[in-house]
Amino acid sequence: MTLDVSDRKCIRGDIPLCCFYSNDLPPKLENVSSEQRLMHDLLWKYESSVRPVYNSSMPVEVALGLTLTQILDLDEKNQVLTTNVWMEVEWHDEKLMWTAIDYEGTDNIRIPGRKIWLPDIVLYNSVEDYTSGYMPSLAMVYSDGRVFWGPVVRFRSSCKIDTTYFPFDDQVCSLKLGSWAYNGFQVNVNNRSNTIDLSNYVDNGEWKLIGIKVTRNSVIYNCCVEPFPDVMFYIRLRRRVKYYFMNIIIPCIILSFLCLAGFLLPPESGEKVTLGLSVLLTITVFMLMVADKMPQTSESVSLISIYLMVVLSMSCVSILFSVYILSIHHQRGKPLRCPKIIKFVFFSIIAPALCLKLRSTGSRRVSAGVPGTTDDNEIEDEKKNKLDGKNTNDYIELERLERFEGLEGLNDMNYADESFHNITITGETTLADLDPILNHYNDKEKSVNELIMWLRTKQRSEFIEDTSFQEWRDVAYVMDRLLFVVFLTSTILSTALILSRRPEVKHELSGFTEISID
Repeated sequence: MTLDVSDRKCIRGDIPLCCFYSNDLPPKLENVSSEQRLMHDLLWKYESSVRPVYNSSMPVEVALGLTLTQILDLDEKNQVLTTNVWMEVEWHDEKLMWTAIDYEGTDNIRIPGRKIWLPDIVLYNSVEDYTSGYMPSLAMVYSDGRVFWGPVVRFRSSCKIDTTYFPFDDQVCSLKLGSWAYNGFQVNVNNRSNTIDLSNYVDNGEWKLIGIKVTRNSVIYNCCVEPFPDVMFYIRLRRRVKYYFMNIIIPCIILSFLCLAGFLLPPESGEKVTLGLSVLLTITVFMLMVADKMPQTSESVSLISIYLMVVLSMSCVSILFSVYILSIHHQRGKPLRCPKIIKFVFFSIIAPALCLKLRSTGSRRVSAGVPGTTDDNEIEDEKKNKLDGKNTNDYIELERLERFEGLEGLNDMNYADESFHNITITGETTLADLDPILNHYNDKEKSVNELIMWLRTKQRSEFIEDTSFQEWRDVAYVMDRLLFVVFLTSTILSTALILSRRPEVKHELSGFTEISID
């Protein structure tokens, strides 16, 4: 409030009667300090609900600024940014002006904010209920009418989260400040500076501040035809990856490679499917942990979720292949012969390419000497080829059987000789008398030959069956190693392609002031 010359004379006593008849002058104070007298003179008949201008057609120029002290939290699930800031609000109050020499050179004073006019600056994108208001703080008032008000505020603002590149993501949050009730012709809000003050900033452990930007906007809303200016404070944050790298990414990579161990386990262990199911359940737990931090939105899917889904799918497919390989390895009943095309592909192409040594040759068809299928030379070749394999004992038994066949023939001949020796040949002995002995020998020889043929046929059929089993086991073995190589390649490529993606920030940082905080 400005006091003119007549008012000062009245207060000093030069015009004593006016003090009794005028209601526009403050009462006289005695034995008080100049600051108390100044406070009394300024606030006497001051109306804090009216804009501090004498010409109501003129706007109040308000300058807004922020001092960012700390980023407390960025809640991705609820999309809320919590910050501690010092507001910087400055304007000119025409009713709070005085001459410093009249008050012993006092050129500034602190006045409680509730006693003077304050601009109704609100956070437009706040998630609070606006009932708490600002902290009770003092306003710094200067003799030329300049007022500075700087309350300490904890803002909880909405921030749209883009989780596409989580956990390698950048987030841009904004604080929209402006007058709620006054339009631009009444309170003209401008930015106090082109940046945010970071001199008192305390670094956050999860988010790194990489850029800031301040802009002024003027928006016409549906309620009114007048523009409403506001100031936007943009904060660009980058997630610190170390925590997520150690607790999510590395375990996920280990799990993805652990899926491959199922192809290295022998089918006889009985743990191929169990290992795959254990990895599958562990990946599911990790997916639940990641989903708990993500906002429930369908606009974007995070990289880590895509990677976990790929690993989960590969784990499911590996379990299915493991079951199929086990069904090939453990065949029941009499197995079918392995087709030539399968033996050619697995034994002649894939096995040499993977440097695998097989127990079966896989190069020719074994029929155990069944008439009309193979000759004796081929059987002997098969015997020689199998000496180093599992069926060595089969051929030893076969050789024993052949020796047994020779011994049986020898015994029959000895028996026949003894029969001949027991017969006394006389002049009256005829050929008819020898028929029973010859018939007995022929029947015995025929029975023994039939038995030997039956045993050899059975032995060779068992050999063919064991060979078929071994061929299918070798097919399962080659398929195990082939799938291991395929899944290993897929895991490395998917890990490199998915986890190496980063957001393109060069064009998005235009207009931002880059921040380098150690």
